[in-house]
Amino acid sequence: MTTSVCPFSKAARPDDASASRKQADTTPSVCPFSKADASARKQGETTASGCPFSKSDASARKQGEVASKGCPVNEGRVNKEEDSTTDSATVPAKCPFGYDSQTFKLGPFSCMLCQALLYDSSRCVPCTHVFCKVCVARFKDCPLCGADVESIEADESLQKMVDQFIEGHARIKRSVVNSTDKEEEVENDNKKVIYADVSMERGSFLVQQAMRAFQAQNYESAKSRLAMCTEDIRDQLKREGNTPELCSQLGAVLGMLGDCSRAMGDSSSAVNHFEESIEFLMKLPMDDLEITHTLSVSLNKIGDLKYYGEDLEAARSYYCRALNVRRDAMKHHPKAPSQILDVAVSLAKVADIDRALQNEDAATDGFKEGMKLLESLKLDSEDSAPLEQRRLSVLEFLKKQVEKPAETAI
Repeated sequence: MTTSVCPFSKAARPDDASASRKQADTTPSVCPFSKADASARKQGETTASGCPFSKSDASARKQGEVASKGCPVNEGRVNKEEDSTTDSATVPAKCPFGYDSQTFKLGPFSCMLCQALLYDSSRCVPCTHVFCKVCVARFKDCPLCGADVESIEADESLQKMVDQFIEGHARIKRSVVNSTDKEEEVENDNKKVIYADVSMERGSFLVQQAMRAFQAQNYESAKSRLAMCTEDIRDQLKREGNTPELCSQLGAVLGMLGDCSRAMGDSSSAVNHFEESIEFLMKLPMDDLEITHTLSVSLNKIGDLKYYGEDLEAARSYYCRALNVRRDAMKHHPKAPSQILDVAVSLAKVADIDRALQNEDAATDGFKEGMKLLESLKLDSEDSAPLEQRRLSVLEFLKKQVEKPAETAI
């Protein structure tokens, strides 16, 4: 089982971690919506510099808003000059339950095992320690105190409190009153302070909790949090229309839902989620490496599911679509190492299917084209070490595939 990757952090590409498809990869896609800086994109890097739900932009930073280096990124404090010219301010208030976006702390509503908010809260008898049902079910002794677990009982009242906390998270607003002067009170009443954490925006908060649960293989919990996030984004879409920001966010979260369904063995739901993710990602400009990568990953994942279901023609169709997306992206970014690697991997996937369909000439041509791309790719920088490792791994796989017919003949 591949561990999950936070969608807002730099990580190996999930569909390309291994050139073999014999082992299912259940790693969620890297989120394409935390934009790296221009220089990083020119080099093909996919480092996430911020959260897709963050409200900060270039103009805000010029006015003194400083984004913190965390994952997800917290909304910055507005300075005094900006506050004097605007009608609202964002205050990075601390969550009363310890859920801080920058320094992780377990709060009273957290499961000690998956480190996410409790889902299906269950109490151990007789020690009374509480965990998620899925998390504690694998233990015979309490993982916190070591006491024998005689039985596990649902804690519905606690779960109700957790659900209420999630429902209200990042929706707390109040007026600011800093003076006893009535005129100033009236003026300040029009200025709303939004508690973004109550310290982090709701979408980021839900995704963060989902990723923690996914990493601990509590897929039901992850799916529940992601489903809430999609509902929030869909509500925004109804009000604001298909803006690029919302389409990209929904495409990413739907892809994560597909990963959850796939990990739970529900191939049909996984395909549906990936297909809908593709639908929203296709609405976006195709000159952005992060967008095209995520789109191609979703196409490859559907191809994988078709491959496992032994529908080779359908699998080849999706792999070819992913390859075409990556070829087009390489036209926009011909010197991006990550993009060249993506194209080589897609060539390997299509060639592998061609071989299974007994189209050996096309398979050999595909493997050789991938080898040529990777052999021409030079990575000298120390920062390129992970890419170089991946390049060598894929190149080794391609060479073995080219040698296979000769080995079979012998």
